[in-house]
Amino acid sequence: MSTPVTGAVAGPDGKLRCPWAVASEDYMAYHDEEWGREVRGDDAFFERLTLEAFQSGLSWITILRRREGFRAAFAGFKIAEVARFTDTDRERLLADAGIIRNRAKIDATLANARVLAEWEAGELERLIWSHAPTGRKRKGPRSLSEVPAITDESKALAKDLKKRGVRFVGPTTAYALMQACGLVDDHLADCWVRTTAPRA
Repeated sequence: MSTPVTGAVAGPDGKLRCPWAVASEDYMAYHDEEWGREVRGDDAFFERLTLEAFQSGLSWITILRRREGFRAAFAGFKIAEVARFTDTDRERLLADAGIIRNRAKIDATLANARVLAEWEAGELERLIWSHAPTGRKRKGPRSLSEVPAITDESKALAKDLKKRGVRFVGPTTAYALMQACGLVDDHLADCWVRTTAPRA
C-alpha cells in the first residue's frame, strides 16, 4: 500500500505546492492566486462564510466549480441585496442547478444576510480579523499532518459568530475560513507561494 503524499509536491510547471493544489487546474489556480491571501470587506467575508458552509460534507472542488453559479444566484454576495430576498427567491435558489440545492444551507445563508445587514459597515470584517492569531509567528508546516483542523482561535470565532446570530459555522468551518482568508498561513514550508510571498 502506497503512503499518501503529504509534503509539498511539484506541479506541472515544476513549482513546489501543497499537495492538494496539484489535483486539478481549478485547485492550482485557487491555491496560487487566492488561498491564504488577505480578504477584506464585509461582502467578501459573507461570500467566504457562505461557501465554507456549503462545502460542509462536500469536497471543496465541488464548490469551486460552482462558484460563479453561487455568485449569480446570491446577487454577488452583497449582504444588503441578499437580505432582501423573498420566499420567491428562496424557491428559485432551491431549483437552481448552478448551486448546491441544500435547503438548510440556503435558509442559513438568507438568515445570515438578514442578521449581517443589521451590523455596522466593517463590523463583520473587524470581528473575523479580531480572531487572527497574535504573538510569535508560527513556523510553516512541513506536511499536511502538521496542519490543524481546529484551533482555539477558530473555536472562539465560531462561538462569537454564533452568539451574534450567524448560523452554520462551527470551529472547523471557522478554521477553513481563517486559512482561506489569510488570517493564518497554512501553505507548507516548501510551497512556492509561502517561500516567495510570505504573509501571515
